Amino acid sequence: MTRHHPDSLSLMEYSAGNLSEPHALCIRLHLDKCLSCRSRADTLDSLGAVVMEQQPRVSVSESMFDSILARIDSSPAPQPKAKPAPRINVLQKLLGEDINLLPWKRQLGDVSVMDISDRFPGQHEQVVLQKLVAGGKAPAHTHRGSETTIVLQGAFADQKGVFNQWDFVVLTDQDEHKPVAVGSEDCITLSVLSAPIKLTGTLTRMLNPFIR
Repeated sequence: MTRHHPDSLSLMEYSAGNLSEPHALCIRLHLDKCLSCRSRADTLDSLGAVVMEQQPRVSVSESMFDSILARIDSSPAPQPKAKPAPRINVLQKLLGEDINLLPWKRQLGDVSVMDISDRFPGQHEQVVLQKLVAGGKAPAHTHRGSETTIVLQGAFADQKGVFNQWDFVVLTDQDEHKPVAVGSEDCITLSVLSAPIKLTGTLTRMLNPFIR
């Protein structure tokens, strides 16, 4: 069960088509598994269609924007519906194989990575798959920019809580954490970074000049 979700502004930007392709992918993967967020996104799509139809007569003021966000946040949780038709597995389509069989590159300690930025030509962000072995710990770090992450497999925990499969999290340069993989399987995440991370450990921080 997902417990961490995109905020209303991110969903609105996704609905409007204003997100970069990697960020949109993270939200799409979450929506495919989260009925609540998918319902909110559908509501935004419907509202956007109405606004576009009335565009010659309606101007979207800041107060209207805030009102829409408030309506979405206060909406009751949707009732379970019939299982939707299977969607295209966008992740498998992107990677072409099981994520556990990818050519992972050992980075630091229990962490392996695979940079897939080249799958998104024209984008300025770094897009990377990260694998933390079951029970393993990632080095303590913060971020020089923003990092948007979706959990693809397993789970990890840090000082903010436990993040399970399909949970969505956004971190900034104000966040410092040391993720630990919990459960019996490797934790695999997909992250979009606007800038490299910054190691903060006593010994690992000397490696910062080599991180790109």
